[in-house]
Order: sequence, then structure tokens, then C-alpha cells
Amino acid sequence: MQQNLELKKKLIKITDNIYEIPKEGNMRVPGRIFANKEILETIDETSLNQVRNVATLPGIQKYAIACPDAHMGYGFSIGGVAAFDAETGIISPGGIGFDINCGVRLLTTPLKREDVEKKINELLDVMFALVPCGVGKGGILPVDLVELDEVCEQGVSWAVKKGYGSKEDIENCESNGCIPKADASKISESAKARGKGQLGSLGAGNHFMEIQFVDKIFDKKTADAFNIKEEGQVVVMIHCGSRGLGHQVCSDYIRKMEKANPEMMKSLPDRDLVYADINSQLAKDYLGAMNASANFAFVNRHLIACKIREAFKRVFNTNIEDIKLVYDVCHNIAKLEDHNIDGKMKKVWVHRKGATRSFPPGSSELSEKYKKTGQPVLIPGSMGTASYVLVGTKDAFDLSFGSTAHGAGRVMSRTAATREFKAEEITEQLRKRNIIVKARSWKGIVEEAPQAYKDVDAVVKVSHDAGIGNLVVRVRPIGVVKG
Repeated sequence: MQQNLELKKKLIKITDNIYEIPKEGNMRVPGRIFANKEILETIDETSLNQVRNVATLPGIQKYAIACPDAHMGYGFSIGGVAAFDAETGIISPGGIGFDINCGVRLLTTPLKREDVEKKINELLDVMFALVPCGVGKGGILPVDLVELDEVCEQGVSWAVKKGYGSKEDIENCESNGCIPKADASKISESAKARGKGQLGSLGAGNHFMEIQFVDKIFDKKTADAFNIKEEGQVVVMIHCGSRGLGHQVCSDYIRKMEKANPEMMKSLPDRDLVYADINSQLAKDYLGAMNASANFAFVNRHLIACKIREAFKRVFNTNIEDIKLVYDVCHNIAKLEDHNIDGKMKKVWVHRKGATRSFPPGSSELSEKYKKTGQPVLIPGSMGTASYVLVGTKDAFDLSFGSTAHGAGRVMSRTAATREFKAEEITEQLRKRNIIVKARSWKGIVEEAPQAYKDVDAVVKVSHDAGIGNLVVRVRPIGVVKG
């Protein structure tokens, strides 16, 4: 334990925005922390020790990484990134997370801040009525088990074929809204039972629908390419994932991996880092189920976006076609990618847990629309603070396996926030700043109090200054819907 408490003292400063945990003991690679002096103060020793532990896993390449929003997670820190050799490495559910493909989607509207503020309460009421919010709430589109398998294997294209959204929505999603080699047959009956009635629902925790306005444009040319035209323009951000289905898939495969290799479990520095060898049948089964869960999450956010378009049409008589999807990004996922390892291109399984892809211009992973600019990177703040749109960079590909932060990152647990804050006080503080909150429960407001999170401005500054995601736009909230 004493060794763990000394990790911060051992950090080596590489640049003003990168620190290194030197390779020692059974570490196979060093750790890399993307942080400046201010952000480093917000990263606790437990999170640093989790980076160190990840660096001991078989087949890891170059570095175990923590992004500037890093905080303690299950196995990997949240804000963690690691890449494993595609032939000799491993797959670890703890490096992906329980909420598989928890992610963010951003929509633009033709409306101005002053137009929306006049009717913000009505708009939030309609959104709240159209989109089920909260723990265990039903979905927008009930499906039977056959349709659920189609959702999990076809992704957003399934919803578009059903008349929800358009071809443009598909093109503006990471992986076109469908990760290949998804296998719904690898999802348990219990996982399907949990997800079947939740398709198109927000859930609880840190998930939200947020009406925002463009506060500042840093890069006008890139913002234009993202259909963000001027300051004061209203946009909508959605944050949610694969609901009970993804959570059950993670739980199921953790238990299977624990049972399959008891000797490996004894050797791990943290049993939450349980893994399967990448060439094992168990790893292949998990990847099929993980990809299927990710596709469910894409469709979940897509259906919510369709209902938000409907809400704007009802309240403002806005044409649905005028509310455009900028992008939809994954936060919790593992993907097979090509990266430069010691001067050679190599296939690796990149685990991103609470981290966002930040791919550069020209990437074959991007649609034609974004090949010139680079990938839109969406970084939500905490309830009541700014959020950001960044753009992917070549430096990110070289420094962080094409990854950056996924949000502000917690500095206070949900339990601590519940002890510290009162929902009435939080909502009143936000109301005085002209931010209206509508939630299913007081608990959700308290747990997600802005004070429980890092300063998102500082987190994004590290990303920009380190070159792993460049500033494009800052947005601020007008109204928030939570579970």
C-alpha cells in the first residue's frame, strides 16, 4: 500500500501536459497521464495505481494511459486507454465498462437562444413526456426478441429502415452506427430481457438530454463544417448508453472469465482486471456480445434524438429535417485499430473506458464529410457547466492511440455528493443562472451536482494544449432533463 501512496511522487514530467509513471516491478510498459499541474491535483492515488496495474497486463503496447478526466473506476480508471496486441494480447471488460457504448450525440437546430429560452419549460416538459427517463423505465419502441437481435446486429441502419431518422444520421455516427461482427447470439437471455423494453430510454445517473446554446466559437472553419454556424445557436446534447442490456453483458462475461481461469485471477494485481486471451473462444464471444451491445446503444441514442426532433416540431414548429446530427461518439468500447508501435503499423485492440476517439483528418474510419476536418469530439461538462466540441488530431493518434477525455470527470463520489448537497439548493442555484432542470428524482440531481465534477474548462485545456483534441466550440446549458 505504501508503494501505491508514493506514485504521485514518482511521476516524471514529460511536458507541461504529460506525466509518466516509470516502468517498474511487473509493469510491462510505463503509464502516461495527460494532465497539467492543476489537473494532476484532481487525480487521486487510486486512479494512478489503476494505471500502473493496467500496465502489467499481457500484450499491452507503449503505455497505459489516463486522460485528464481520469478518476477511479472498476479495474481501469475511468478516462483510461490501453492498446493490446491483436495476436498475443487480451480483452478486459474492466477496460470497457459496464455501460457498453455509453456515449454522446450532438444535434444542431436553426433556433436562437432567445427563441428557446421563452419556451424552455414547455420544451423540457414535452421531451420528458416523449422520452422515458429514470431507472428501469420503458422504452420508446418496444421490440420482440427477433427484432432485438436485428437492432444489436444492424445498429442505426435498422432504425432508419423502420422510418426513424435518415441516411445522413448513419453517416454522422462513429462506425456508421454499427460496429461489425456483432453477434446477438452471444448475449444472454437475461441481458436481452433487461434491454428489450428499454430501447429509446435515457436511464439515470449521469445520463441526460441537454438544451444548449453556442457560447463561443474558437475555430470558425471547423465549426461551419460541423453545421455550427454562430454564437447563440441552439444545440442539443444526449448522453446515455446500452442500459440494462450492456450492464448485464458485462456482468455475465466477467463471471465467465473469472471461472475460466482461476490461476490468472490469483496473479492479478486487481481482480477487477479479469481478462480473456484475445484468441480464446471466450474473448471472441465477449467481443460479439460487446459489439452487439454497442449497436443497441447507438440505436438507443438515435431513437431519443428522433423524439427530441419531434419535441422541437411540437413546441417551435421546426422542420425535423432542420435538426441535424453533428456526430455520435462511443465512450466505453474496445476496437481493433491500426496504430504505430515502435515505428511499425500494428493491429491492436484499443480499450477506451470513459475516453473518446479523437481521429485525425484523412482517417479511413471517418465519413467523407469529416475526412477534411477530422472527427468531431464531444466532451460534456457537468450539469450546469459548459460542454465542448473539439476535433481530432494527428498528434492524438501518435500520443494517445487517437483518444482524449470523455467529460469533466468526478472528484466526488455519488455517496459523498448525496451527503453534501440538497437537490432544492442545486436546482435553485441553476435557476438563478437561467438553467432549468427537470428530473425523475431528487437523487439524480444531487448525485450529479456540478460541484461533484472537475472543472471541464481545465480538462479541455489539457486536451487542447497536449494536442490530443483541439478546441472548436464551447456550449452552455439552458435546460437539462435527467432520469
